[in-house]
Amino acid sequence: MALINPHINFNGNAEEAFNFYKSVFGGEFTKIIRFKDIASSQHPVAENEAKKIMHIALPIGKNILMGNDVPEIMGRVNENENRSKIAINADSREEADKLFNGLSAGGNIEVPIGDSPWGSYFGMFRDKYGIEWMVDFAPKHNGQK
Repeated sequence: MALINPHINFNGNAEEAFNFYKSVFGGEFTKIIRFKDIASSQHPVAENEAKKIMHIALPIGKNILMGNDVPEIMGRVNENENRSKIAINADSREEADKLFNGLSAGGNIEVPIGDSPWGSYFGMFRDKYGIEWMVDFAPKHNGQK
């Protein structure tokens, strides 16, 4: 069964916010990826964006609070809208495809589902009701390939 986890977008202060959340909830980050960590010739990263957070995860009970800094090229996050997404961690590629295809029907696909630069199977979209979703299957974490 898939898990649903909150995902929050930030305007350059994701690390500060997540350190605050960690101080309240406790625990340790399971993942911190900076934009420089995924930089390549196909995906160059501006120097002023390199240390910003591309992905951060803090387990809270059975769920995971996740977030990132939105690159400046994509504009600022409107803090009253478009700030958070619902992230689904699927148990398999098949489940990820089923959830992605079902929930995105009639919506707007932002990132087609496929292999990501960080090693998972990932897609992102806004459904026909305007809700933003991310679907992810991370084989290393689920013990599958």
